[in-house]
Amino acid sequence: MITLKTRKELLAMREAGRISAQALQAAGKHIRPGMTTKELDRILYEFIRSKGATPSFLGYGGFPGTACISINNEVIHGIPGSRRLREGDIVSVDVGALYNGFHGDNAYTFAVGKISPEAQKLLDVTRESLYRGIAAAQSGARLGDIGYAVQSYVEQNGFAVVRKYVGHGVGRDMHESPEVPNFGKAGRGVRLTPGMVIAIEPMINAKGADVRVLGDKWTVVTSSGSLSAHFENTIAITERGPVILTDPGEGEEPTQTPILYDRERVRG
Repeated sequence: MITLKTRKELLAMREAGRISAQALQAAGKHIRPGMTTKELDRILYEFIRSKGATPSFLGYGGFPGTACISINNEVIHGIPGSRRLREGDIVSVDVGALYNGFHGDNAYTFAVGKISPEAQKLLDVTRESLYRGIAAAQSGARLGDIGYAVQSYVEQNGFAVVRKYVGHGVGRDMHESPEVPNFGKAGRGVRLTPGMVIAIEPMINAKGADVRVLGDKWTVVTSSGSLSAHFENTIAITERGPVILTDPGEGEEPTQTPILYDRERVRG
């Protein structure tokens, strides 16, 4: 069942989203070659707790970290540990915060130092596909319009959309209805209604859509061994258009170039 949020609930979700987005900014400020993913996870834990919030992912289904930190060919759900980041890596940080009873959820794939042109193109296309999906999330449109917007742009650029994992509703539970695929046919699926809150999160592989889960039962990797990128925002459907709830706030710029909120893109 899809739960529509009231204006009061959306304002509460805005605060949870802000903390989640600022946690991503904290990640961007600290990511560097040589640090372990566990060290990065500790930074995110301390940041979220300093805001009076609780990490959404910690303990969720038994997950042992504050954030999912996935490197290179890891698509999602990477477990923080002793692995060290290296120059040229790309690292996806997926993090959420629970605040006053509501969750925020967002992700960004960062470059570690200088990366290859191919990796940069993957990041650029995946990020742009997210904003195209957001732009399609208009009141009265359908879920298929979002998936089509993402899929068509990604495939035009020669990359592949992961189909096994999808976006989702967000609210008092981190994962709510409906599922939000990053592929589909325009004009199909559930109609978007003001008060709906969804996480749109393209997971895009450089080669082939197939993925597999490692022996740790969490980490998802590309079957081809190719790079993968992941970007996500939590948005509210409103009569005036989609509103990004995971907006870090005015006057705060990330250190790497993650445009987490761009009103012109959303209007487009």
